[in-house]
Amino acid sequence: MASIPQGSTQPVDSNDETSYTIPLIIVTILFFMWGAITSLNDVLIPHLKGIYNLSFAQAALVQVWFFGAYFLVSIPAGLYVRSFGYQKGAVTGLVIASAGCALFYPAASSGYYFFLFALFILASGITVLQVAANPYVAVLGPAKTASSRLTLTQAFNSLGTTLAPKFIAGLILGGATFLTAEEIAKLDPNGLAAYRLQEASSVQGPYLVVAGMLLTLAIVFAIIKLPKIAQAEDDAKQSFKEAFVSNIEAIKQFPHLSLGVIGIFVYVGAEVSIGTWLVNYLGLTNIANMDEADAAANYLWLYWGGAMVGRFIGFAALRFFRPGMVLFTCASVCTLLLMSVVFMDGKIAMWSIILIGLFNSIMFPTIFTMALHNLGKYTSQGSGLLCMAIVGGAVIPYMQGTLADNIGLQLSFLLPAICYVFICFYGKKYASLYDKKQYS
Repeated sequence: MASIPQGSTQPVDSNDETSYTIPLIIVTILFFMWGAITSLNDVLIPHLKGIYNLSFAQAALVQVWFFGAYFLVSIPAGLYVRSFGYQKGAVTGLVIASAGCALFYPAASSGYYFFLFALFILASGITVLQVAANPYVAVLGPAKTASSRLTLTQAFNSLGTTLAPKFIAGLILGGATFLTAEEIAKLDPNGLAAYRLQEASSVQGPYLVVAGMLLTLAIVFAIIKLPKIAQAEDDAKQSFKEAFVSNIEAIKQFPHLSLGVIGIFVYVGAEVSIGTWLVNYLGLTNIANMDEADAAANYLWLYWGGAMVGRFIGFAALRFFRPGMVLFTCASVCTLLLMSVVFMDGKIAMWSIILIGLFNSIMFPTIFTMALHNLGKYTSQGSGLLCMAIVGGAVIPYMQGTLADNIGLQLSFLLPAICYVFICFYGKKYASLYDKKQYS
């Protein structure tokens, strides 16, 4: 599989974090933007589900197409960034993402599957950014604080996921008046098309604004100067076949990497799945009986806001505690909270699902940096495998949607609970991976 250019890079001075402050600030802007875009899916899904009268599994196709791009595009994205560098990769990714947002305008009159196509283009651009940015941040400073540094930038990613639902949910869902399946069946083709166009048009304005912001960022990134971090010469010359073989060798030699790939898969899948169905969950009569606009505008942002707060806390905590034990503790709490989500009702269940965001906070950056620990020449390959594992955000929500159609939405949350059990295992198994003696 494609290697990621910055994954095998080395900082000019690994002990001088201050020299990388400005580059980190600039890259953090990217984290903020793709966080905002990703969380909008959680507003979009209940909206499209109502417009097109979709099942849970059908509505989950939004996440399948969005996160499926990580799997399909990571290889060419890695090759592109490896050939042209981080900065050009960022500009290209921003332009592609902007085009995807702009496609939401014609999608409003073209049907559900055009929305899915627009989301795939948008996610393809985000993938180019994600492929390069995570390992880039990881090498901008000492290895022992990589988890802390990536957690800080992920906190601003969470700031984007927090603000987007809060300020945009009302624009998309506020005036929605969904018809029932029986009412839709009574409409003639022209009436059905008019109804869907009217409801779908609410996404046009917000996504055009986002398209403009992304294009502006692309222009800014095209003209600013970012430090070029040296890339291993052997990796730069590596062919696709050699990269694929290196990936297999890395998986065989480093069990903490192979299990880390599974960890990223199930973590992203669980986090995205919970966010995907949170609005619908709060609409259940035995939970909160909320309408979609209220749930999205007033409570969805708290789920993502908890992740933001937790990442700022984690930025400090991970400098004093072993990442593996922090990961184990947070995943254990998430498992317990999901038991409450499944088996409790009312306010206890409602706040349990919202609180999961707080304990999700440190998981992605911690698993990512633990999996890359001491890979040496295989760091690039490891980064590529971990980024491709983000496809869990496509698979797990769809699986949960299928479960929800068959056993009910509340019981379907047992699936993300199983995901967190694996993360508990990973954190406990590699709790001593970052022994302070290694950095003395």
